[in-house]
Amino acid sequence: MKLGFVTAILPDFTFEEVLQTASEIGYDCVEVMCWPVGKAERRYAGVTHIDVNNLTDELVTEIQNLVNKYRVSISALGYYPNPLTPDPSERKIALEQIRNVIRAAEKLGVGVVNSFTGRDWKKSVEDNWPMFIETWEPIVSFAEDHNIKIGIENCPMLFTANEWPGGKNLFTTPYIWGKGFKDIPGDHFGLNFDPSHFIWQQMDYIKAIRDFGYKFYHVHAKDVLMEKHKLDGVGIMGYPNDYHTPKLPGLGDVDWEDFFFTLTAVGYEGAVCVEVEDRAYEGTTEKRIDALRTSYNYLRQFIPAS
Repeated sequence: MKLGFVTAILPDFTFEEVLQTASEIGYDCVEVMCWPVGKAERRYAGVTHIDVNNLTDELVTEIQNLVNKYRVSISALGYYPNPLTPDPSERKIALEQIRNVIRAAEKLGVGVVNSFTGRDWKKSVEDNWPMFIETWEPIVSFAEDHNIKIGIENCPMLFTANEWPGGKNLFTTPYIWGKGFKDIPGDHFGLNFDPSHFIWQQMDYIKAIRDFGYKFYHVHAKDVLMEKHKLDGVGIMGYPNDYHTPKLPGLGDVDWEDFFFTLTAVGYEGAVCVEVEDRAYEGTTEKRIDALRTSYNYLRQFIPAS
C-alpha cells in the first residue's frame, strides 16, 4: 500500500506546491482534484490542481517531471459531481468532465479515476436505477476503452437539508454495490472506499472490506465521531451533520488497526489517501498542513515507508 492525501484540502496551492508539501511530510502519493475551472458551491468541491480541459502534451511532460522530481506519484484523478442530477445542464457538464478526466488519466499514465455515481435525491434507489444504468454503462465502457478503472466513493452525500431525503450519491451500501456490479460487470467499475461513511450509517465497514475488497481500486482515510448525545436529540431521521463529525484518522470511531489488518488480509495493495474534512483544522493553511502531518504520523504505523 501507498500512503497519500486528497489534494482538495490545499485549494490555493499549485500542483507543484502540493507535491512539494507531500514530499516534505513523507507521503507516497496524492489523489489530484480535477474539477472544471471555476467556483463550486459545496465544501471541498471545485478544486483544480490539474486542468484536464487544457492538458497539452507539454503540460503532461511537465506534470510527469514534477512527479519524478518530488518522488510523489498520482494515485488517482478525482472529480465528484452528481451525474444523475435532474438538472440537464448540470448533468451534461458532469458527464463531459468525467470523460475528460478519463482521457487525462490515460495521458498521464494514471490508472484510476474517482467519482460519485450521483443520484436524484428526491427519488428512491429503484426509481434512480434506470438512469444509473443509462448513464454509467457508456461511461464504464469509455473507461475500459482507455484502460482506466473507475472508483466510486461510497459517500451518501446526505448531510444537510438540500440533499434530503435520499442524498446525491447512489452507490452507498453493499446491497447497492452488489446490484450495480451485477448490472454493470467487469474490471473497470469498482469502489473508492471510505470507512467513515459506514460509521454513521451503522454498518460494518470490516465486513464490507471482506466482501468487496476485490472491487477496491482506491481507499480514503477519514475518521468520524458519532456524538450520541446529539443523536439522542434528533434521531437517525435527522440530518447526519447534526449528530456526527468528520475527524482526522485516529480521532474518531474507526478502528484503524482492524481496518488495515483486513485490507491486508484481502490483498489490497493500492493507495490509502487521507481526506481531511475536520473543521478543527480548516481555519488556515498552516492548520491544513498540520492536519496532513498529524494524519501522516498516525497512519504511517500501518503503512511503512517504502
